[in-house]
Amino acid sequence: MINQSNALFALGLAQKAGKLASGDYAVKSAIKTGKTRLLLVAADAAENSKKDLYILAELYGVMLVETLSRDQLGQAIGKARRTAVAILDDNFAKMVKKAILPN
Repeated sequence: MINQSNALFALGLAQKAGKLASGDYAVKSAIKTGKTRLLLVAADAAENSKKDLYILAELYGVMLVETLSRDQLGQAIGKARRTAVAILDDNFAKMVKKAILPN
C-alpha cells in the first residue's frame, strides 16, 4: 500500500536538494545521460506521454513506477502539474520506493 504522505515528503526533499528533474526535456535528458535512479510517471498522464517514457526507461534500464497524479507530483515539488519526475539520487530513490511500493 502506498504511503502517500511519505512519498510526497521525499519528493519535496529531493527537489530542495537538487536531486530531482521535472519537465519533459529535463526528465528525458536525465534518463538519456544515465542520471535517473527512479522515474515516477503520473497515473493520469496522457497515454502517448506514458508510452514515450516507458520506451525510454526500458531502453536505458531505468526503473519506472506509475503512481500519484500530475497535480500531486507538481504539488510535492512546488511546481505546476508534472507528468513525470526523475529522481537522481540513490538515497532519495530508496525513500520514495519504500513509500510507494508494497513490501
